[in-house]
Amino acid sequence: MRFFLYLSYMIKELYKKYSKTYQISTDTRNIVKGAVFFALKGKNFNANQFAEKALYSGASHVVIDDKDFYKDNTSYILVENVLQTLQELATYHRKKLGIPIIALTGSNGKTTTKELIKVVLSKKYRISATKGNLNNHIGVPLTLLSMTPNTEIGIVEMGANHFDEISFLCKIAQPNYGYITNFGKAHLEGFGSIEGVIKAKTELYNYLKKNEALAFVNKNDKVQIEKTKDQKQHLIGSSIKNLPTNEFVKVQINDVIIKSNLLGDYNYNNISTAIGIGLYFDVPLGSIKSALENYIPNNQRSQLIEKKNTTIILDAYNANPTSMQAAIKSFRNHHAKRKIIILGDMFELGESAEIEHQLIAELASDTKFEKLVLLGENFYKTTDSKAIKHLSFTDFKESFNKDDYKDVRILIKGSRGMALERIVDLFE
Repeated sequence: MRFFLYLSYMIKELYKKYSKTYQISTDTRNIVKGAVFFALKGKNFNANQFAEKALYSGASHVVIDDKDFYKDNTSYILVENVLQTLQELATYHRKKLGIPIIALTGSNGKTTTKELIKVVLSKKYRISATKGNLNNHIGVPLTLLSMTPNTEIGIVEMGANHFDEISFLCKIAQPNYGYITNFGKAHLEGFGSIEGVIKAKTELYNYLKKNEALAFVNKNDKVQIEKTKDQKQHLIGSSIKNLPTNEFVKVQINDVIIKSNLLGDYNYNNISTAIGIGLYFDVPLGSIKSALENYIPNNQRSQLIEKKNTTIILDAYNANPTSMQAAIKSFRNHHAKRKIIILGDMFELGESAEIEHQLIAELASDTKFEKLVLLGENFYKTTDSKAIKHLSFTDFKESFNKDDYKDVRILIKGSRGMALERIVDLFE
């Protein structure tokens, strides 16, 4: 009991220091003057050793949990566990702000959906949202602590690769609203099966139900509708039409047509979600149209890149069997006469890796594609494919010839660890 009383007191005192600037840092290379530095630890690093450097770089205080680096100085704050302190401070701050928090999770499309919701709501409110994909037990607290008293709505992306992770992140962020993009074959190494994925992701629904908060639900997803039937829900996409197109996704709501800069039918749900949530928060439809039509992806997610003689669709930020399948099927419908696919390994599939890579290889071995290139150890093992296979990017680079890729449209997709954006550099 004494420990918890002390922790509560310490968080209040720490909050006074943090709230002078509302700046947090975990990296001495980018410290804002007056920020509080948190010395996080991991398997291969210990930021406690940089506490003194953080102060020299402009930090007002440093939070450490290693006595060996503590100095009898009011700028040093010694705690039991730096990460836990960061998380406790984030929750304390979230309560102080008292603003609506929208939580997002799902197997695919989390970050794109987050960005679309952000640009839409920004037309009416001061929005703060997860930067990039800082969506884990460290990223969520940092996202919350990046919000200031000027923030009117917060958007928090939540990722997970094991059970109880979403539940834990919800306890930190305490969302008032939640949305799950979809349930797909992602992180099967941790979840075991699609049923495991559903169980893990719906931890968000469980939190919302327990706290009488609202779930935004895709009206076309029968599983999600079933999972939320006994709690507060708001259906998304009821009056939003997906208009036929071979290029960028185009939708219609009432008599308003919205032409996006997003490729792939799979982005329809992401766009309709942003529209639905925007309307829920009373953003005018004209403002929603403007926001979505001016959004251009630049984060390696369905990013369109024009080279001298080549058009590249770079979708190399993440990949799993569900997103791979969707991207390939959508690419089939592109109007380009000559199409080439370059795919890289999908990670975190555990025992399912062999069969899932084989299924994707077979799907991509399509006469509509002039060439199929597969990169990585898992794709290299696939059989009965018309593909050109390379064990690594280095192997691919050694055989690469720009002339083989002239006047074509190329889809490049793979997991983040494959770093397939390096292929784009070969066209320079």
